[in-house]
Amino acid sequence: MPMNLRDLRYLQALAEEQHFGRAARICNVSQPTLSVQIKKMEVDLGVELVERSGRTVILTDVGQNILALAKDALASIDHIYSTAETARDPYSGQLQLGSIPTISPYLIPQAIRQSKAMFPRLKLGFLEDITERLNEALLQGTLDVAILATEPEDPRLEVINLYREPFSVILPKEHPLNETEDLDVEDLTLNELILLPEGHCFRDQAVDLCQFAQPSALHEVNVSSMETIISLVAAGQGISLIPSMALGGRWNAGDDVCVRTLNHPNAYRQINLTFRKSTPKRQLLDSLADVILDSLPEEMCAV
Repeated sequence: MPMNLRDLRYLQALAEEQHFGRAARICNVSQPTLSVQIKKMEVDLGVELVERSGRTVILTDVGQNILALAKDALASIDHIYSTAETARDPYSGQLQLGSIPTISPYLIPQAIRQSKAMFPRLKLGFLEDITERLNEALLQGTLDVAILATEPEDPRLEVINLYREPFSVILPKEHPLNETEDLDVEDLTLNELILLPEGHCFRDQAVDLCQFAQPSALHEVNVSSMETIISLVAAGQGISLIPSMALGGRWNAGDDVCVRTLNHPNAYRQINLTFRKSTPKRQLLDSLADVILDSLPEEMCAV
């Protein structure tokens, strides 16, 4: 019997989990069933797809090549179903939404609440990750749309502009820079600046804005959230740049942190909805953009 879509999904799960038992659980089948189907694929194709060494399973080189083709095939099939479902009702079915960590806590909860009210027949999934992996998920078809702060580099992706989010400087209450008028990036002390680790686009944007020749000289603190950075600044451990929406809500450090406007024309980031040009869900995404803009704080300027 020739391979089918189910077998391709088995291979994809096995590649991701590198373990027959975990892959079987994801696919809702028994481990022997999944193992037998993978072996049948190998017999049918005449090549070994996986290396079996104890409990660890990794794909062979040809297995990796076939997996890449399998992902394309599965994405095309999902696209067929999605296109048909969208044609029946553009505001129903499933929508997989992604967002970067420096946006998610401040924007996503309200956006999801309003989306549920506006699109009651829509099942909304959510993924938080860094920009690089969200772009990969978009191209692989596992995400429909992502809220990002960078322009896509791949020509298969396009954007709907949402809003510009200003950067602010946060300082400990007694910091001498609080006395500086018209605070500019050149006033910031390099070895005091706390930023997110490598891989976060906001770090790259802050470094580019300040034009640091030696970003390795930045104040290195191993934290992964804006909330922790704000708390460290409140404790007098340094200063930071922060996107404006991160200063509200329950993450505000109150009287221990002073917030200063940065006097620089490029002290902002452009927030976009990013999606595949080929998506059949453009009508829904246009409506989602309107929902997100309606959920913004009043001080945020929509584009």
